[in-house]
Amino acid sequence: MSDNLYTYGVIEQEDIELEVDGVGQAEHVYTVDYRTLSAVVSDIDTTEPERTDEAVEAHNNVLQRVLEYDGGRTVVPMSFGMAFKNGRTLKGVLRGARRALRSTLNDIEGTVELGVKIIAPDESGPSQAEIQDDVIDRLSAVSLNETENDLFSDRLIVNKSYLVEREHRDAFDDVIDEIEAEYDDELMIQYTGPWSPYNFVDIHIGADQQQGGR
Repeated sequence: MSDNLYTYGVIEQEDIELEVDGVGQAEHVYTVDYRTLSAVVSDIDTTEPERTDEAVEAHNNVLQRVLEYDGGRTVVPMSFGMAFKNGRTLKGVLRGARRALRSTLNDIEGTVELGVKIIAPDESGPSQAEIQDDVIDRLSAVSLNETENDLFSDRLIVNKSYLVEREHRDAFDDVIDEIEAEYDDELMIQYTGPWSPYNFVDIHIGADQQQGGR
């Protein structure tokens, strides 16, 4: 059996084992510890896994399971493809990034990422700017942080990710419900998550590898 380890993310030190479909046909996910950190890993037969839609989905599904494990866990997600030749190499990486990982875990403790995309069917609507300001103000009030508004289409008025405290998720959901009810005939809302906070993590691993980005 190969000693290669595929790594999904990093959590506070804890022994976790999950039966879940992972990258590279893995069926068992577990943790490798370094001091106060634990990397969530599975065995894999290569250090250069092929990036396919199926593999990326498996990567995200494992993170989702850990995020929701036993009431919820805070996860610093790794980008797809982080595989190491053995546990010793992985622990060396954790050692080098320990301060940044420790700081990031503290920053995102108890949070999840939620995605909101809002589309206006009629781009010529006179009140579109007012609706945009109203919606963004409401969502900002119930979140800790948010990404820039990525408006790649004239019909988009909101395309953001929000960092939300897990215990305040219901309040965020309520605001989404209120917006949907108030603008039922004017807007199409796409609401996704919870996700690991990819868009609020910026940690570089090794010389050129970076965590973050689904």
